[in-house]
Amino acid sequence: MADSRRTAQELAHSRMLARGDTEDIWGWGTPAGQLRARRRAALISAGARLGPGVKALEIGCGTGLFTEMFAATGARLVAVDLSRELLEKARARPLPPAQVQFLAKPFEECEIDGPFDAVIGSSILHHLDVGAALPKIFSLLKPGGRISFAEPNMLNPQVFMERKFTFLRRWFWYVSPDETAFVRWRLASLLAQTGFVDIAITPFDWLHPGTPPPLIPFVSQLGRLLEAAPGLRELAGSLYICGCHPG
Repeated sequence: MADSRRTAQELAHSRMLARGDTEDIWGWGTPAGQLRARRRAALISAGARLGPGVKALEIGCGTGLFTEMFAATGARLVAVDLSRELLEKARARPLPPAQVQFLAKPFEECEIDGPFDAVIGSSILHHLDVGAALPKIFSLLKPGGRISFAEPNMLNPQVFMERKFTFLRRWFWYVSPDETAFVRWRLASLLAQTGFVDIAITPFDWLHPGTPPPLIPFVSQLGRLLEAAPGLRELAGSLYICGCHPG
């Protein structure tokens, strides 16, 4: 069962986001943000092995930006979000209802017809009570089913300030009151305790959405070098997370 206080705060925050250009607020609307979104969707899709015949659950689909990219693989999707206002934007996308089903409920309260080949999402686990969410995700997967997520990295300096320095929230107003971020080895331990196997959590993403277009190729190339650099890679903006249900 979802925490009623947390759910109420997330709903209020979602309504605020829905009143504006949500994808610009999240940083996906700029040229650099669009490139980041495409790369992130490709990572998640590849890790989940999305494709024709695959049935996947997307948690926290929001405006459907990533849903549309996941659907392009040919996978069948059940896309869940607690915000009806954000789902209105998702449902306005030209996605075939026979392939994509949207549900307006907190993930913790969804009675979803599983099992699924994959459970996926972009920047959603850090909005949930992850200790309760992971066992439910595990139970919704087929044996051999896969998880594939991208989440904020707590070791990234900007992410750390957004989450830890609450007095800065007037500048980081797009961050909801309860959302957090992850340290990869702690999350890996929690995934293993839940029962997942073949766990891999990889820091990635040095391209800030505010990067001027002429600098995108240089920053992208530099970011790939930093992602391969021991130590420095731990400061990347995001974590790519995958694992399997044993079977």
